[in-house]
Amino acid sequence: MARVLLFGRLADLAGWREREIEGDSLFALKARLAEDNEALGEALSGPGVQVALDQEIVRGDAPVTARAEVAFLPPMSGG
Repeated sequence: MARVLLFGRLADLAGWREREIEGDSLFALKARLAEDNEALGEALSGPGVQVALDQEIVRGDAPVTARAEVAFLPPMSGG
């Protein structure tokens, strides 16, 4: 199972910051999270949300290994 981390308002929506979740791709993990929490699923699909796989920003889908760390990062703001 992959170690999934949520930050900022994504963690607030989910009610947790870190969990072990099974999924063989980023899309599968997002689908699993959306299935468990519709509001979180919508937020993860929103503009500006980034995904880091093993501390590298990834765009689109990518394979996820059992020991992977997947972090979902909310849109950044500030000046």
